[in-house]
Amino acid sequence: MTVLRRFAGMFEPHPEDRLHLRTHRARSVVLTAQELVEIRAAQRTFEGAYVRTALGQFSFALVVLKIFTAEFYSIGALFATFGAGILLVSMYRRYEGHRQFFSEVGEDGLGRKKFRTSGNAVVVLTALSVGAYASLIALTLRLGYT
Repeated sequence: MTVLRRFAGMFEPHPEDRLHLRTHRARSVVLTAQELVEIRAAQRTFEGAYVRTALGQFSFALVVLKIFTAEFYSIGALFATFGAGILLVSMYRRYEGHRQFFSEVGEDGLGRKKFRTSGNAVVVLTALSVGAYASLIALTLRLGYT
């Protein structure tokens, strides 16, 4: 019987047609199928990229801490800290990304779509990267003098 239910489920409409948002904002958010696709694409692009980069930094930090000797621990800690910073930027970018898809009511009472660029996240990530790479150069040069 369950096989028949699964087979019959193939002919049901798309989930967007029958499922609705069930949070406290359920009545204030009406999304079309195209908007859902756009939100999912933004999540894959931005959130996924930041998280993958942070995981890469954590993995490299683990490799440095496990394989190399104690004199390289500061470099491993630097990469772990850099990964944590990227993860924090990812959370901020996610917060901003969710805000860009919802409307706001202006002072004149008219509804507007609010779009936020990722400029703030880019500036923070650039500063974080420059700081991390400057620290890496300093730590690498210090290894040669010890």
